[in-house]
Amino acid sequence: MSENGRIVLTADDGGEEAFFVVEKADIAGASYLLVTKDDPEEDEAEALILKEVQEDDLITYEVVEDEDELKIISRYMEELLEDVELKLE
Repeated sequence: MSENGRIVLTADDGGEEAFFVVEKADIAGASYLLVTKDDPEEDEAEALILKEVQEDDLITYEVVEDEDELKIISRYMEELLEDVELKLE
């Protein structure tokens, strides 16, 4: 992660996307990132919750799509970031 909280992730097709890391959390043995493409200082921004998946020496991040897991992790992230409200869509 860079000094300004930005990371660049490479997709399966080789494309790269930059994200701002808003928060990192370790929950029940798994690591999650709350990321946004928008400046995290803005009033509203679209965000994703990514789950770290480690296979051998390779670490990947997958978008959390399971609704139950997403609700639990988003509530936890809201508690960590007292002034942030996450809306699930």
